Amino acid sequence: MPYINLQITKGATREQKAQIVKEFTETLVNVLGKKPEHTHIVIQEIEDENWGFSGILTDDFRKLSEDKS
Repeated sequence: MPYINLQITKGATREQKAQIVKEFTETLVNVLGKKPEHTHIVIQEIEDENWGFSGILTDDFRKLSEDKS
C-alpha cells in the first residue's frame, strides 16, 4: 500500500491538488505497478510562517522577493 505524504505551502487550488493526486497515482502505477485503489496520498498545507529555508521563514523570503520586484 503506497502512502505519499506531500507537504506544500498554502495556496494550491483544489484543481491543482486533484492533478497532483492523479499524476502521483499514475506514476506509482506506471513505475512500480501499484494498484490505484491501494494508493493513498495526503496533502498537508503549511502556513508560510511555519516553513523555512535558506535560513529564513518563507513569508519573509516572499516579502524580500516582492521588494526586489
